[in-house]
Amino acid sequence: MTSLPHSAAGMRIGLFGGSFNPIHQGHVLVMEETLRRLELDALWVLVTPGNPLKSHAELAPLSERVLNAREMIKNPRIKVTGFEDEKNFRFTWQTLAFLKTTLPDRRFVWIMGADSLADFHRWERWHDIARLMPIAVYARPGSSRRALASRAALALAPGRIDGEDAPTLAGLRPPAWVYLHGRQSSLSSSAIRAERKN
Repeated sequence: MTSLPHSAAGMRIGLFGGSFNPIHQGHVLVMEETLRRLELDALWVLVTPGNPLKSHAELAPLSERVLNAREMIKNPRIKVTGFEDEKNFRFTWQTLAFLKTTLPDRRFVWIMGADSLADFHRWERWHDIARLMPIAVYARPGSSRRALASRAALALAPGRIDGEDAPTLAGLRPPAWVYLHGRQSSLSSSAIRAERKN
């Protein structure tokens, strides 16, 4: 559950982190679309111990969230790991710095939804995250305007590339990012949790 997926030198690997509490088809859609649009060799789903910016009151155990993700994801190029918990990482910058140091010959891309970009300036050491590796932001229903007008988007504007150039992202020197429009899902983990209570 906690080990890193297998990889080889030169691989283009997407990193998609989150609580996945629970994982749903909207998450899988983003994974499949970014894997294809960025022309990645693999995508690693990093199931976090818990989002520092969110309440953990309704957070399911990590092992359960990892198992559910593995059961839902059918693409063999998408691997699920909960390794951050074993390393006691609580912030994204810790994870990305570790991976860049441990696997310097891989070409990583950090992937997040537009809703995350809107709040990116609240993340611990977000400037460092942007300097560590390229970022792909995927459109989310109702989030595009707020995301693209956000503090982080404006600060990182010089490094933004066109969506049609997305396949080049993994090879670019950060800070570099792309905003991907595409198929979207209105599903949300919080709405699913609320529905399960009723």
